[in-house]
Amino acid sequence: MTVLIPSYEPDHRLIELIKSLRAMTEAPIIVVDDGSGERFRNIFDSVKAAGCTVLTHVVNRGKGRALKTGFQYIIDNDPTTAVVCADSDGQHSPKDIVAVGHASESTEAKMVLGSRLFTGKVPLRSRLGNRLTSKVYDSATGIYIGDTQTGLRGYPRSMLNWLCQVPGERFEYEMNLLLEAPSQGYGIQEMPIDTIYLNDNHSSHFRPIADSLKIYMPILKFSASSVISGILDFVLLLLLQSATSNLLLSVIGARAGSSAANYAMNRRLVFASQKKTSFRKSMTRYYSLAVFILGLNYACLSLLHTLLGVPLIPAKLATECLLFLFSYWAQRRFVY
Repeated sequence: MTVLIPSYEPDHRLIELIKSLRAMTEAPIIVVDDGSGERFRNIFDSVKAAGCTVLTHVVNRGKGRALKTGFQYIIDNDPTTAVVCADSDGQHSPKDIVAVGHASESTEAKMVLGSRLFTGKVPLRSRLGNRLTSKVYDSATGIYIGDTQTGLRGYPRSMLNWLCQVPGERFEYEMNLLLEAPSQGYGIQEMPIDTIYLNDNHSSHFRPIADSLKIYMPILKFSASSVISGILDFVLLLLLQSATSNLLLSVIGARAGSSAANYAMNRRLVFASQKKTSFRKSMTRYYSLAVFILGLNYACLSLLHTLLGVPLIPAKLATECLLFLFSYWAQRRFVY
């Protein structure tokens, strides 16, 4: 295996981590200096002196780009090795890094996540943020992962080329990996690790607002596409009804126009990074899914409103929320 550590403005904990790893394994260690600057040169010189390879970005380009730089270096120099990625701030224990690395060597089509159990003293923002992201991921993919934000991850050699192609330059890159892995045939395996937070996690370079927005951006874009399509459907209905005075024709025309716009937005903007099916095939799947969802809509409304006696408006809202999440998952998994 090879250990890959992206690092931005590190402190003495990076040197301590390297020393501990050197005492436990002879695996190559690659550190990517993500534009830390002259002030941190001494630390990276010490890392080099410990026998590590240091790759340098002139300016800060983000964790996702730092990981890709490391993956590409490994592909060019030792493409047969599995890779274990760890953070540089001392929040992954050396024994867990080595364990995840060995686990990634024994699998060909699974990424291995070092999943924290979140026991003991955990900063509130970390606990809540991870729970929220896990719920969003579960809703979008139908797969539950206990720790979607872990930076300790192992990848078999068969995944290296794909890892360089997944979009994302900063913290959203690691979430994109989880979102796209199932559709590419890659599994996800969790391995429990120690939960370590030093100084209430103040060393983290994660920006709660900006980076959270990037993590949730795929679902936000899907939501925006759905809202725009709904507004368009309403406007077209009014225009066609005014022009033809034929309600059936107006409903059909409005739905045809809004669904075509929704398909185009999803294909070009929401799921653009994973377009791997032809226009004809994806459009056929999209409208087949639309018909299926229409049937589910009626079935859910009948169950909630007719059989269970739930008032129509709450029943409709519950149905739309459920089908929204199902539609996102189905389009990501099957349509595009």
